[in-house]
Amino acid sequence: MSPEEYLAWERQQEEKHEYFEGEVYAMAGGSARHNRLSLKVGVALENALAGRCHVLSSDQRVRSRERRYVYPDVSVVCGALEIEHGDVLVNPTIVVEILSSTTEQYDRGLKWDGYQALPSLTDYVLVSQDRAHIEHFGRAPDGRWIYTSANAGERITLTGGTVLDVDAIFAGVLELPGS
Repeated sequence: MSPEEYLAWERQQEEKHEYFEGEVYAMAGGSARHNRLSLKVGVALENALAGRCHVLSSDQRVRSRERRYVYPDVSVVCGALEIEHGDVLVNPTIVVEILSSTTEQYDRGLKWDGYQALPSLTDYVLVSQDRAHIEHFGRAPDGRWIYTSANAGERITLTGGTVLDVDAIFAGVLELPGS
């Protein structure tokens, strides 16, 4: 399937599918824990970046490389949105993925590989579902990616100075059913 065929077909589907070099992959629904973490991170980013950036949900399709279309759990664009084909974001500044047992390898591997190719991306955030733990890859001025992580009682500071408080993100979440 060509990218154009995928985009036309995907717009007619009830469920989401990612696209990678001609292959289409169905997206599984998230657990209550996954969905709550995604919402809490999105709200934290919205509150911290209000008036400066656009925070978008997992329904936003992103082109992460040529011939690769994905749906991050949370996307943030600081500045003007660049949209292709009417509904494909091409310039996320921050991307967040909530890890699950079925997606962690993909989120750390091929998906991360695609995100790194985006010149607009400054921050890649991975949120665990198993424990209060957030990982962050921030782009340094020389283009290298710098890794940090935070556990309960700690905070992550994103490239632009936005802070994610691990305890606030995970409050009331770990008792929900997870994946």
